[in-house]
Amino acid sequence: MPFAAATADQRFVLDHVVRLDEIAAAERFAAASPDVIEAVLEGVAQFAAGEWAPLLRTGDTVGAKWTPEGVKMPEGFAAAYRAYVEGGWGTIGVDEQWGGQGLPFVVQAAVLETLGTANMAFALCPTLTVGAIEAIAHHGSPEQQATYLPKLATGEWTGTMNLTEPQAGSDVGALRTTATPRGDGTFAIKGTKIFISFGDHDLADNIVHLVLARTPDAPAGTRGISLFLVPKVRLDGTPNDVRVVSIEHKMGLHASPTCVLSFGDHDDCLGELIGPEFGGMRAMFTMMNNARLNVGLQGVQSAEAATQAAVAYARDRVQGARDGKAAAIVEHADVRRMLLRMKAQTMAARALVYYACGQVDRATLGDTRARERLEVMTPLAKAHATDIGNEVASIGIQIHGGMGYVEETGAAQFLRDARITPIYEGTNGIQAADLVGRKLALSNGGAFADLIADMRAEAQAPALVRLIDACEAVGRRLQGANADDRHAASYPFLTMLSVASCGWLMERQARIEGADQVKKVTAAFYLEQIVPEALGLEAAANADASVLYALPAEAF
Repeated sequence: MPFAAATADQRFVLDHVVRLDEIAAAERFAAASPDVIEAVLEGVAQFAAGEWAPLLRTGDTVGAKWTPEGVKMPEGFAAAYRAYVEGGWGTIGVDEQWGGQGLPFVVQAAVLETLGTANMAFALCPTLTVGAIEAIAHHGSPEQQATYLPKLATGEWTGTMNLTEPQAGSDVGALRTTATPRGDGTFAIKGTKIFISFGDHDLADNIVHLVLARTPDAPAGTRGISLFLVPKVRLDGTPNDVRVVSIEHKMGLHASPTCVLSFGDHDDCLGELIGPEFGGMRAMFTMMNNARLNVGLQGVQSAEAATQAAVAYARDRVQGARDGKAAAIVEHADVRRMLLRMKAQTMAARALVYYACGQVDRATLGDTRARERLEVMTPLAKAHATDIGNEVASIGIQIHGGMGYVEETGAAQFLRDARITPIYEGTNGIQAADLVGRKLALSNGGAFADLIADMRAEAQAPALVRLIDACEAVGRRLQGANADDRHAASYPFLTMLSVASCGWLMERQARIEGADQVKKVTAAFYLEQIVPEALGLEAAANADASVLYALPAEAF
């Protein structure tokens, strides 16, 4: 399977969408000089191609295996992970006081994109560790930070998020895991968590589980939730009472063990409170907001990997004729249409997610406007980029024809791996509900209006201007609509606003002096063909909920 990091486009997006030079002008990110960024992007490209990409098919065909001694990863993964740790790739975005390199979050995103394009399932491991680092850095005690962050930063230890339970999926408030004070500052943790990515493995010496649980007499619902740090191995070297019950048999991501974890089977699972009691939801959203951007990044990874495979196949596969001569399928107009759509959507998704990640760095520097912009962009980046990942991976199978439907070419893996991304870390429907329920109301609608104004100030393509106008009108209507009508319109509206945002950023790049032919052509395709499609969603975004409830539930 071909792999090459999208280094040139990453660099272009960092320069002209993120405007990294403005972020690097701050003392905190002074290390992010152009030569350092270039070295990081090129270095991780070489690392991913040499160490992680060769394991892509093994990870899919062999996968992680449950054993009574714990989860075992396929051959080669442990060595490749050690190389990742030794190369310092986990330290990119971690604060220097914890042994990190202190580079911007968006640079760390670019590193994760390259790793995930090479091997998306494998890259979930460091992606989850990033979330654990964020939670401990923001909410942990000084002692917890000093103990755990240096080892999480290097990747010597890995981290997980333990939210979901069998009876509590998206309804986090229904969780039942308990945390009982032991009188010495620690808590006895007892309960079961499901869907825990990399909840167990043999890549690292320890796994730091961040577990949502209830203390005795906690209030019902989300108000009574606290966050606990529960290591697989205690600091004294003894094993904690954490057991991997099983791993899921999944459609894809076979090299990412999705675990059922049982805490406290023998009433000896010890955990420490992170942050204040009942502060679990606040800490959880620190993890989840970070994770949602990184899941959007997985959409970029899926799309990039599928596009590279499809382009290689289309160039090599001779079928039919053009101008009376035998031709590779890349010469046929419909294949060209599909390939151009794949490239345009992939570049658009990268621009959207990187732009959102750049707002993280600006917000870190105290920019309140960037903090609000990030709030608006997060559901767009998570939902739309993962939708794109699935669409592009599906087109990739189509380009491979029948060979894409069989496993021999590997094209199907990209779609199987991508299909989870619109589901986890808050389904895309939840992202759309968040957009219309919370984000439109930020600053009395000011945050949304500010985004519309920024897009309108730059937009030139007539279709893009019309789409921005339509987004503004729909957004204003939804701000005054009842809950059912808002939610009925939420998904088409999210797509419209996402495409408008992507169109804005693609058009901006095409205008830059030095933009290459690929950038200009893909931007033109996006503005001429994909933006008008989003205008077609205006009717759905303006429809009320009445037709959705015209049938009683039993009629379905």
